[in-house]
Amino acid sequence: MTWTAEEMMTVTAARALTGHTSCFVGIGLPSTAANLARRLHAPNLVLIYESGAIGAKPTRLPLSIGDGELALTADAVVSVPEVFNYWLQPGRIDVGFLSAAQLDRFANLNTTVIGDYRDPTVRLPGAGGAPEIAASCREVFLMLRHTRRAFVEKVDFITSVGFGDGPGSRERLGLRGRGPVLVVTDIGVLQPDPDTRELTLTSLHPGADLAAARAATGWDLAVAADLTETPPPTGEELDLLRALVKGA
Repeated sequence: MTWTAEEMMTVTAARALTGHTSCFVGIGLPSTAANLARRLHAPNLVLIYESGAIGAKPTRLPLSIGDGELALTADAVVSVPEVFNYWLQPGRIDVGFLSAAQLDRFANLNTTVIGDYRDPTVRLPGAGGAPEIAASCREVFLMLRHTRRAFVEKVDFITSVGFGDGPGSRERLGLRGRGPVLVVTDIGVLQPDPDTRELTLTSLHPGADLAAARAATGWDLAVAADLTETPPPTGEELDLLRALVKGA
């Protein structure tokens, strides 16, 4: 059985949603993982999208938060202000699932600009609802490809706060949620150290090695003393994922 690095990442992220009841889903990789989880082991997982779709059950992967498939398959469609003011900001949602263009050692996210804010090299899609998701969901999962371009010493712009400048930062800012508890990449899994809040490599995917993880990270990567290997995807997981991606 063979799989791609992206399939390994998606399956790993989907597994992490076991035991959760609600998930605020970002488009792209997080949406694929969340929809896979609902098909695999979490059929009652309530998927919430920024456009106001609550309990969406798309038959194919949505192209954007405005994809009509989300509204057609949702338990309810509410206004965007209601999603944020009633559901998200009071801390009623278990998991926020996000991606980003840049991530630093304290899991701060950048989806705004690459380079100087006033004269950027690249202007990214922007914040959307990500700052509120990162601030208010009970916990946050992150998914992104592991490269030095993405895993940087310091993000060019903090769009969404992870752990700010370290311990105590979220508390000083008055952020409700626990913040990022899991980062899943195409190389492995990282989790924040409970004392320093610095992201620490806790698991390597099959076929990946520690040297590659360090080479793909723009800071001196912390590694857990009990570093493990991520369980490989099962045939069922791969079959369902591939069918989902193909739109079957």
